[in-house]
Amino acid sequence: MYSPSDPRSTLKTAGATAPAQTPYASDAQAEGFSAAEYVKFHELPPQEDVNGTRTWYSRGQNFVVAYSEAAAGAVLSRSSQVDEYVLLLPDAATTATITTPTESKQVAGYSLIIVPPGDSTIAVSGGVIVRVFTARSQDLTALCSNAPAYAHRHSYVPPFQAWPDPPAGHRIRAYSLDVPPKEGRFGRIWRCSGLMINFLPHEPNPRDVTRLSPHHHDDFEQGSLALQGAFTHHIRWPWKANSNHWRNDEHEHCPAPSLAVIPPPAIHTSAATRTDGNQLVDIFSPPRMDFSNMAGWVLNAAEYPMP
Repeated sequence: MYSPSDPRSTLKTAGATAPAQTPYASDAQAEGFSAAEYVKFHELPPQEDVNGTRTWYSRGQNFVVAYSEAAAGAVLSRSSQVDEYVLLLPDAATTATITTPTESKQVAGYSLIIVPPGDSTIAVSGGVIVRVFTARSQDLTALCSNAPAYAHRHSYVPPFQAWPDPPAGHRIRAYSLDVPPKEGRFGRIWRCSGLMINFLPHEPNPRDVTRLSPHHHDDFEQGSLALQGAFTHHIRWPWKANSNHWRNDEHEHCPAPSLAVIPPPAIHTSAATRTDGNQLVDIFSPPRMDFSNMAGWVLNAAEYPMP
């Protein structure tokens, strides 16, 4: 599990050693554990290529990632969006103007923005743009390059249930990613009603392989989005009584840009590998209760109540 210096060692779930094995689906897919998904965007053609803006779509059980390399002046739109979504501007040089029927906000680069339901447009100066949606946006799940992997519900992920809406109402909410580290806090975490995003610390060098953090999640997926550098995702599945359902260990090297989707209850840890900088973003849908229970970890917790 975690080293004593890792803030996650203080989670109530940190001491768990035996993965729970309770499937939520009742079809034949429930007999075995789901596979991990690795989507290496630059090894695939984009699902959209419009006026020089290329977008790749990939998904987990409950979320969709839209990774765009946007041309200058590109406009990305959503019509009748069913729920909130997250916009990431990982580059400081990028600017964006987000417009809804009731407001418009210009946002500097290196920001995370929560965009409200309904109609919205994002006009960008160009560069890398990431949007994260829940899988309730079925028009987007159909576009995903790994859509066939979710033809059947992944059996150890419970059905999606959104958390409460913000009491102050839906609006454009923008947060700078320039948040200094704090002793005892893990990463830089924000949540909305359907998503939690952890913009992890930048890793300038390869990870020390003697200080990895293998752990598991009982009943939720983790999406690990590599925006810079490269990561090796080490994954091991538990053994069940039926050896036909055993899976081999995986040590998948994923250069940026890429998305790894790690299913429960697989034991996993990820290691940065490049010497010129590595950036990983973790995605959860719905938000994680254990992270949310840690005082000070979720930076916008005051705006979004827990269930």
